[in-house]
Amino acid sequence: MGPSRHLALLPELTVPSVKWPVPFADGISKLLEMRGKNVVVFASGDPFWFGAGSVFSRHLAPDEWQAFPGISCFALMANRLGWSLENTKCLGLHAAPMSRLRPILSNEERVIVTLRDGEAVKQLCKYLNDVGFGQSEVYVGQALGGPAERVSQFRAHACDGHFAHPLCAAIALKGDGALPLCTGKPDTWFANDGQITKRPVRALALSALAPQKGEVLWDIGGGSGSIAIEWLLHDASLRAVSVEKNSERAAVISQNALDLGVDRLTVMTGSAPEALDGLPTPDAIFIGGGLSRELIAHLQKITPVGTRIVAHAVTLESEAILAETHARLGGELMRIELSHAKPLGRMRGWSASYPIVQWGVTL
Repeated sequence: MGPSRHLALLPELTVPSVKWPVPFADGISKLLEMRGKNVVVFASGDPFWFGAGSVFSRHLAPDEWQAFPGISCFALMANRLGWSLENTKCLGLHAAPMSRLRPILSNEERVIVTLRDGEAVKQLCKYLNDVGFGQSEVYVGQALGGPAERVSQFRAHACDGHFAHPLCAAIALKGDGALPLCTGKPDTWFANDGQITKRPVRALALSALAPQKGEVLWDIGGGSGSIAIEWLLHDASLRAVSVEKNSERAAVISQNALDLGVDRLTVMTGSAPEALDGLPTPDAIFIGGGLSRELIAHLQKITPVGTRIVAHAVTLESEAILAETHARLGGELMRIELSHAKPLGRMRGWSASYPIVQWGVTL
């Protein structure tokens, strides 16, 4: 079994051959129908690096398969260009949006990506140009390691030509507008209607939430999604669910997540606690809106010991809830007061924002 391009490279066979269908998932059932027979499946490069290997191993028992990896397209492209692979980011974009690149777009960074087809090359170049990286040098490798191998080079803003699958692209990034690495990204990165946890306060909230590899966050009262999105930007292993009762804001959260390369964010439209049913067990919870005594009591019932909860209050009523809860459950209660310098006549003076009370606890 294999794609037609692989089967075409073989000499005349004395055994049956099966063309792998499109979409890829349709071939799994065909493969499983041949269980118990000796079957060879052809795939490009290293099947366990952005390849089909992990899909096969999920459907087959350990004693039912054996892999014979080839040289990955990442290694082939790095060797063609003389790039140090350990200093090059590698991404699989053959089944993912181009915006997955957004967190790593930075001047002088090097990236190698897999792409779905020739049309995806044009989409990649358009994306780079749209976000300010049109001067990036792009190298497109087609059929690497095979008799029809070809490598093309051009600037992203001047992409032109016909590209045939299979292919990958190497990018020497050049441009402005890199996403800052700090916690507390600029507010301008998040589309919002004013409902956003502002940069300094967001940095304090994320510090209290303290994300660790593989953890899940519930962001209750998502607003612009800034808390959940920054949580996800910390590490690719992190997961998050943003719960927002306003459908228009929920749509903005989804778009912000897509634009900033964390389309894996799950957005739920609804109110807590009802919208929390069926969600993956959280390791951390942020309450940015909808705070109530009932919500905190519900979270105590349904979340395991060790869950970290961080809640913000702006009104006197919600501040009173946090003061009571702190007295009952402990944790840390902090009042955040920020002032910004603004013109005051011919001089300058401090303009104070509403104080914010932050409560954090580990259950």
